[in-house]
Amino acid sequence: MEALKLEWERAPRFESVVSLYFGGGTPYLLGAKNFEKILDWVSPLDDVEITLEANPEDVTLEEMRALRSLGINRISMGVQTLDSSLLSKLTRHHTAEQAIRAVEKTAEAGFENISVDLMYDLPGQSFHSWEQTVNRACSLPITHISLYNLTIEPHTSFYKQRERLKKHLPNDDESLKMLNYATFTLPCRGFERYEISAFAKSGLYSKHNTGYWKARPFLGLGPSAFSYFKGARFQNIANINRYAEALKKGKSPVDFYEKLSLDTSRRELLAIRLRLLEGVEIWPEELEAVYQELRKEELVERCEKGVRLTSKGLLFHETVAEKVLSH
Repeated sequence: MEALKLEWERAPRFESVVSLYFGGGTPYLLGAKNFEKILDWVSPLDDVEITLEANPEDVTLEEMRALRSLGINRISMGVQTLDSSLLSKLTRHHTAEQAIRAVEKTAEAGFENISVDLMYDLPGQSFHSWEQTVNRACSLPITHISLYNLTIEPHTSFYKQRERLKKHLPNDDESLKMLNYATFTLPCRGFERYEISAFAKSGLYSKHNTGYWKARPFLGLGPSAFSYFKGARFQNIANINRYAEALKKGKSPVDFYEKLSLDTSRRELLAIRLRLLEGVEIWPEELEAVYQELRKEELVERCEKGVRLTSKGLLFHETVAEKVLSH
């Protein structure tokens, strides 16, 4: 907390704050008293979306009420699946019933904006299991759902077991069937798809994440935190002890810094903003050949707003982004 306060005191200021996001690891465990201190540093926070990530196994009604009383108004919960056997395989520390109770307690505490993460492409996951998870999630008092498919990253326990796990992962057809089920069912249950993997009720889009997709400048505070500010992106030292030591010595905690060229910034913004279903208003003239190539592959199309991904393009955003960035 001491190091975090030092970083905040030295951080540049915005004219206005749109959103705050407490995420990465298990920020909920800091407790209401510490969040009260942090929010005091940042205040005033009128009409600001303030999101806190929480794991279902940690949630208590008392703590959620305390957090809500501080002005935190959005909770993002890592539910992942409502199949307890799959949660065990993911080495998660909660069961499906615990996740359901955690969401219900959060709503009872007064939170009206609750987001959950759901995952498909899990080892041993069947279509029936996914179907049940999607429908049970829709019956909960939530306003936002983010979908993720399992990716096996290096330096994780899953990576070490990747050869064994591959035998139990859904194949491409099963994976597409799961995704299509969710993208069809969620809108029918009142969740509008506004980004490739994000669905929200009543226009309750994540202001914070929408800022990323629209390249709104942001500051990340704490170990490993990323920032994007004044055309540059930078990241803090990952090691918490080295991070704190640098700040206490009056040094910058930044470990990586990159100033982007105007052309790179424009291309990255275009690639990222295409994740939004509303599309982009302007397609650069110098990338017209790229547009025509992507259009022939039925990945993009003209729309009232400008250019957007087609239903096929939504499945191949990485391909689109790569062509936009590399041309």
